[in-house]
Amino acid sequence: MLIDTHLHLIDQSALHYPWLADVEALNRDFLYQEYALQAHRAGIVQALHMEVDVTPSEIETEIGYVAALSQHEGNLIAGAIAACRPEEAGFAAHLERQQANPFVKGFRRILHTMPDDLSEGQLFRDNIKRIGGTGLTFDLCVLPRQMDRAIALVDLAPDVAFILDHCGVPDIKSNDFGAWRGKISDIAKRPNITAKISGVVAYADGEWSTDTLKPYVQHAIDSFGWDRIVWGSDWPVCSLGGGLATWVATTHALLSGCSETEKTKLFSGNAKRIWGL
Repeated sequence: MLIDTHLHLIDQSALHYPWLADVEALNRDFLYQEYALQAHRAGIVQALHMEVDVTPSEIETEIGYVAALSQHEGNLIAGAIAACRPEEAGFAAHLERQQANPFVKGFRRILHTMPDDLSEGQLFRDNIKRIGGTGLTFDLCVLPRQMDRAIALVDLAPDVAFILDHCGVPDIKSNDFGAWRGKISDIAKRPNITAKISGVVAYADGEWSTDTLKPYVQHAIDSFGWDRIVWGSDWPVCSLGGGLATWVATTHALLSGCSETEKTKLFSGNAKRIWGL
């Protein structure tokens, strides 16, 4: 049983995604029906929708769009990780509104494509601390060079449950394992952060194999331990590295020597506990 903690849906008739103009391979609709067909075949039983960096004025529209989809009978979507702007004064009101919405399970502010110092602003940091005690998580999507800034946020708000997206976005294509490895070991020392095993197929070149990915996934698991890891598809971005079925099969291959208890924690158990699914 797989719980997908990182599903993106793209519907350009309903929402606007400015960044798609620069990513030709993803610049089309990726709708729920297409995902669901693949997900059911792969054994996915629930999914959390991850915000897709829509035009800021449409952040709450995106939440409503996904929530409406989730109401259809048999739908896999169990909640949403919503976009937010902690650097803005309106964050407190946004947080209050989402606290009242049980469909919203957490927040994310894209950082890996933003100026490195975005998270160092006092308002940003004060607003991250506001999440403490709400039961909502905060996803960190950062590059290895930004990891020290991510660590500063995690240390600043010890009562916030952080999620590190995509194994910390390693540069697998360039085989830059050494620099990434130390950063992962460091951030994993903090008990209030969980690693998401996701995204890595898109960071390798087109000739990758299970052995290509194994050092990165294994080090993330070894660093965080079986109680602080979750699994995500990163669909449709995973299509850049082979697709959903390929990533699911690769995950099973990577875990071939692990116990059923360990696999269950990664595939579903930890996600159930963290987000109350």
